[in-house]
This record gives sequence, C-alpha cells and structure tokens, in this order.
Amino acid sequence: MSHDKIERNVGLMGVLIAVAISFGGLAEIVPLMYSAEQVEPLPGMKPRPALEQAGFDVYVREGCYNCHSQMVRTLRFETERYGHYSLAAESVFDHPFQWGSKRTGPDLARVGGRYSDDWHRVHLINPRDVVPESNMPAYPWLLENAVDPATLTRHMSALRTIGVPYTDEDLAGVADAVRGKSEMDAMIAYLQGLGRYAPKRGVPTPDATAEANAAGDPGAAP
Repeated sequence: MSHDKIERNVGLMGVLIAVAISFGGLAEIVPLMYSAEQVEPLPGMKPRPALEQAGFDVYVREGCYNCHSQMVRTLRFETERYGHYSLAAESVFDHPFQWGSKRTGPDLARVGGRYSDDWHRVHLINPRDVVPESNMPAYPWLLENAVDPATLTRHMSALRTIGVPYTDEDLAGVADAVRGKSEMDAMIAYLQGLGRYAPKRGVPTPDATAEANAAGDPGAAP
C-alpha cells in the first residue's frame, strides 16, 4: 500500500496513527510497570503520619499542584536552588503524585524545614504579608476547618488497600493524632515534611552506591 492511498483516506490514516501510538505507548509504559526502581521506597522511608496525610489531602483539594510542582529536575540551576534532583521512589506513597510541571510558584519538593511554622501560617493566611509581589491566593479558612478524623481514617485505610503500608496501629491512632488540629496545622505539617527522605547534596543515591560497590570503587559508601 503506497503512502498516497493512506494520505488520501482520512479514516485509514486515523486507524494507523492510533495503532502506531498504541505500540509506542506499550513500549514506553510496560517496562516501567515491571521496574522495581519505580515502586520501591527509599531506605527508611515510611508513610506519612496522620496529620501530614491530612495536609496532603488539603493540598490536593485546594489545587496547589496547579501552581507548584514537586519535581526537581536534573538541570544544574535547579539542583543548586532546590537540592538533589527528585527520585521516583520519593513519591511512591503519593496518591495522586504531585510532580506537576507548571511553576507559577516555586517547586516545593524540598521546602520542608526551610521556613518556620509561623512563616507558613502567615503565608497561607495572606501571602502578601511575607512576599509582597506574590499572586498566590489566600487560604484563611484553613484556620477554621477542623481535620475530620473519620474521613482521614477512611482515606488512610483506602491507601493501605492500594499498597501504602499503614498498620492497624496507625489507623487506630488517627483520632488522637489530629485531635484539636485545624486544616492549617495539617497543611503546615505536610509542607514541613516535604523532602524528608530526599538524598542530600554530595551523598550518593542507593543505586549509585550499589553500582560503585559492584565496580569495586573504594570511595563508595558502605
């Protein structure tokens, strides 16, 4: 069949394009489904505590991912500003993941510990109080909304169903963990936990260390 016939037949061209895209998608996606590197958490990594998970839920509900990414790229100017580039394993417990691509505001993957709780509280109530040129909307109602332990328990239970390793003790302790806490407290706890398990500058990743050990590099970490 010549390409002239394909180009003159819109229906046939559409079918062939769909087939080509399907094969390309299979070639790209299927290997990732069987790659252990994509699904194994980092060493020592644990699921978020209840209050941080509540903050994650608020973050998603308020659409913060529309303006903030959580993925430091491997470009030098990004690693110098934010720290070590992001690894897929850091987000293994995120459902949905928050990598994003649009940065109206800065990337937040390494924001944990960079600012005080009070700074975050003021910033969320009125961003212009700390960053005068900010165009970020204010979220004062988070102070008034209490975290609902029943809803959070159901959500964490659902996360356990799809593979997040929450224990029975974790679920039983949700009510105590969020008692008297507002959604503002939860959001701040979540932000302060971002980057907790991120590799530090100058420290090799587990994969890099394993490769160096296999090659007999005496400078590799034990």
